[in-house]
Amino acid sequence: MNEEKRQAYWRANKALIRNLLIVWATVSIILSILLVQPLNTIQFFGVPFGFWMAQQGSIYVFVILIFTYAIQMDKLDKKYNSDRRD
Repeated sequence: MNEEKRQAYWRANKALIRNLLIVWATVSIILSILLVQPLNTIQFFGVPFGFWMAQQGSIYVFVILIFTYAIQMDKLDKKYNSDRRD
């Protein structure tokens, strides 16, 4: 892989990580901590939604983000042929 392709690969990799971290921070900080009181007015599976997000929802989102990262990185590796050595 030449230097230009390598830089494009790492730019795409960092953008993916940044976007997933934004989703993670939004769910874990904003929905589970800052907006917990307004979200508690919504019932979800018989419990207040803010409580559910803090206890279960953020964990589910985190696991989904792990799988999303793995799938997207596989696509990125194939796009840039990063498994090949030059």
